[in-house]
Amino acid sequence: MPVTVVRFNLVAPGASPAELGARYRAALEMAAYADDRGVTTVQTEEHHGAENNWLPSPFAFAGAVFGATRRVAVTVSAVIGPLHDPLRLAEEIAVLDLLSGGRLVTVAGIGYRPEEYEQFGVDFARRGKLQDELLQTLLRAWTGEPFPYRGRTVRVTPRPGTEPHPLLLVGGSSRAAARRAARLGLPFFPSAHLPELEAYYKERLAEYGTEGWVMMPAAETALLHVAEDPDRAWARYGRHFLHEARTYASWQSGTVRSAVKSTATSVAELRAEGVYRILTPEQCAGLGLDSYVLHPLAGGMPVEEGWRSLQLFCERVLPALED
Repeated sequence: MPVTVVRFNLVAPGASPAELGARYRAALEMAAYADDRGVTTVQTEEHHGAENNWLPSPFAFAGAVFGATRRVAVTVSAVIGPLHDPLRLAEEIAVLDLLSGGRLVTVAGIGYRPEEYEQFGVDFARRGKLQDELLQTLLRAWTGEPFPYRGRTVRVTPRPGTEPHPLLLVGGSSRAAARRAARLGLPFFPSAHLPELEAYYKERLAEYGTEGWVMMPAAETALLHVAEDPDRAWARYGRHFLHEARTYASWQSGTVRSAVKSTATSVAELRAEGVYRILTPEQCAGLGLDSYVLHPLAGGMPVEEGWRSLQLFCERVLPALED
């Protein structure tokens, strides 16, 4: 059975607070519906100061999802580590681990938008060193024992329930990220299909004498939407996918490697490119993928259309995948 993921970043250009509130509640209802039907994972992420209301608080959202579900995992992919106080983040993740019974998966990256660092008064040039400190602090904090931190002795309670600690992966597309993961004995989550970086990570594991593993996107990674009539759906809703694709493109420099990076400047180009796909249930089930990532509320997608996509996926695609 493939891994099945429902992704939410809650983007909604120009939405009022009331509209955003309704959208957040709809996402929780969708998560509960997906959980009841056997979807594997809810994925969310973190960005700050975006005009289109991109979700800035993935752990708050994860907590709400856990309260509405029983089995589904929530992956935060990714938290921008250097923007967080290490001790407070250790506490937040520990509480969510206890609350969810170990269903939280955290991918820690360093981000790529200097303006986010400026917003929080964090030096973008120090992001690597700050990430090292964050990861080391999390691992020490989750032991529940006192440890030295910035010239004083601290202790973080409560301890998380997951042993040896909540699932924490190091994300990124650079050798520095791979080295960081290997040095700490943490699993590595490349941001794109990068076999050469996986090989480098494994070499560093051997060098440091640590153990780890890689969770890497497939060579073909698509964000999916399911519709009875894909032509009609592209005509009516393609602009929402294009909005998200263009937002990502405006943030990412040429050195950033991402599984969902798009160069499209029109809906027609986006459709031809294949990063975002609108498929019938039969087409979707026939993809033969190891993982399926559904994106029901992409780029401000109307909630009712998001529900149609999710219901088609759960009622007609999932049963076919099980067969």
